[in-house]
Amino acid sequence: MILNKQEKVIAVIPALNEEGKIGIVVSRVKKSGGDLIDEILVVDDGSKDNTSQEAKTNGASVIKHESNKGVGSAIRSGIDYAKKNKFEIILIMGGDNQDNPSEMNRLLFPVIFDSFDFVQGSRYMAGGERVNIPLFRLITTHIYSFLLRIVLNFPVTDGTNGFRAFKLKIFDNPKINIWQDWLDRYELEPYIFYKAIEYNFKVTEAPVTKSYPDGNRIGYTKMIPIFSWWSILRPLILLKLGIKK
Repeated sequence: MILNKQEKVIAVIPALNEEGKIGIVVSRVKKSGGDLIDEILVVDDGSKDNTSQEAKTNGASVIKHESNKGVGSAIRSGIDYAKKNKFEIILIMGGDNQDNPSEMNRLLFPVIFDSFDFVQGSRYMAGGERVNIPLFRLITTHIYSFLLRIVLNFPVTDGTNGFRAFKLKIFDNPKINIWQDWLDRYELEPYIFYKAIEYNFKVTEAPVTKSYPDGNRIGYTKMIPIFSWWSILRPLILLKLGIKK
């Protein structure tokens, strides 16, 4: 299908030690991207394995952090690259093969054709799916989305899903500063979502699938208990109280 797409779109995939997965992800994005994706960029956040080489071999551009800086820093590197190379739209997805690239049109079409500025993927809204989701993740993601709804008065169903698309113009707003050091780890993603809603950009959700490993489910997340939970929660508190901007 040939799309009448005027804006340049980049897929940014932050990755840490995803050898054996990242090549599959890049290949799936290339296969599904068609006329939607103009470039695939993997940001290797200090991997100790062959993540970078595997990504390159399968056709992605690669930025390599020499040390692990955090997923927020990796996404920021992708955003900086996109802005420098004059992309207008960015698609973010995980490097762990939990997202389904064939669903990227659900996120990109509203941005490209329906004038939305930010589209958040949701595994919980009608049409979304959760495959092998661990009970703990099911509970905590619902709690987080509930807190977002209270804080922002916005009908969020899946505030922690990393599969999303948005227009880079949102960073033209001087009150949205993603280059703050405190946003290096899990803070950046909820920060951007929060700010897009706060400053009245056109935001919506779209149904997507999130698939977790079966069996003992070891390796379904790189989050560190307590430390990472606070990292993803504190933007809501600090922004709401005006402690951070």
